Amino acid sequence: MKEAMLYTKKKEGVVNCFLCNHRCVIPPGGRGVCGVRENREGILYSLVYGKAIAAHVDPIEKKPLNHFLPGSLSYSIATIGCNFRCQFCQNWNISQKEGGEIRGRELKPDEIVRSALKNNCKTISYTYTEPTIFFEYAYDTGTLAREKGLRNVFVSNGFMTPECLDKAGDFLDAANIDLKSFRDSFYKKVCSARVDPVLESIKKIKRKGIWLELTTLLIPERNDSVEELRDIANFIAGEVGEDTPWHISRFHPAYKFNDYYPTPVETIHRAREIGLEAGLKYVYVGNVSGDLGEDTLCSRCGMVLVDRSGFTVSRNRINEGKCPNCGLKIEGVWE
Repeated sequence: MKEAMLYTKKKEGVVNCFLCNHRCVIPPGGRGVCGVRENREGILYSLVYGKAIAAHVDPIEKKPLNHFLPGSLSYSIATIGCNFRCQFCQNWNISQKEGGEIRGRELKPDEIVRSALKNNCKTISYTYTEPTIFFEYAYDTGTLAREKGLRNVFVSNGFMTPECLDKAGDFLDAANIDLKSFRDSFYKKVCSARVDPVLESIKKIKRKGIWLELTTLLIPERNDSVEELRDIANFIAGEVGEDTPWHISRFHPAYKFNDYYPTPVETIHRAREIGLEAGLKYVYVGNVSGDLGEDTLCSRCGMVLVDRSGFTVSRNRINEGKCPNCGLKIEGVWE
């Protein structure tokens, strides 16, 4: 255990956690919504510090990040727990913790950094479950990683507080935020959360200069209407930036949405067209291996700059951050 960051003490041993926007008020002996932060005699502790439930070497494209060191490897870690209750969660077996058991193997921050370097990774990704809920672990690992020349990535639901994002700025280099819907009703019913804090986090991450990409998992008949997709695309173009990559991923049945059907590829293509019509420069197709929508194209001349199939990059033509054909600057981190 480790004493938590970002909380205040109140009367009678109660604590107020402000790591995420649930801002849990936790009595002695209680835990927050995430299930992994516990109040013990008026002190809030992280129960998952140094306890990794997953540690793998992944392509950076799996996060997905297409404009951040493409073709490189990322050492990816997670603990159990989550502050959302997404009924379609792809990693529900580790994020939706049942009961009070804290699982995971001991893996210290310095061991993570050594493993990342040993495996020729350029980054460490805090992913699979929501990294906000193991923030202390990520903070110490990320700070050490920076010292060793590694960069740090959050794959997140974006429900962190402004205070948390300010602290994350000490070590965070890139983030992919899941914009699950543009409707508060969807967030409340399907994720047990709210959309507005996510939108604010997205804008704040962009303002802080952390490289940002967004992902929307399209679920048939739940968040795939033309109206909603236009709202998302217009929000990104108007309030985040036309150069912000938007990944539109195909849903496959999982967890409590196991009786749904996979998203038709035609729906994914329609969403991509909506994004491009809104002025977005980089709209990607996810979970449809071999699709032309996986490639990075120059928004001026149309040249294929990065060839992809699934998580594999076969060729990267970007030269010093520019299109070699027309010289257009391609936003991202390429070196």
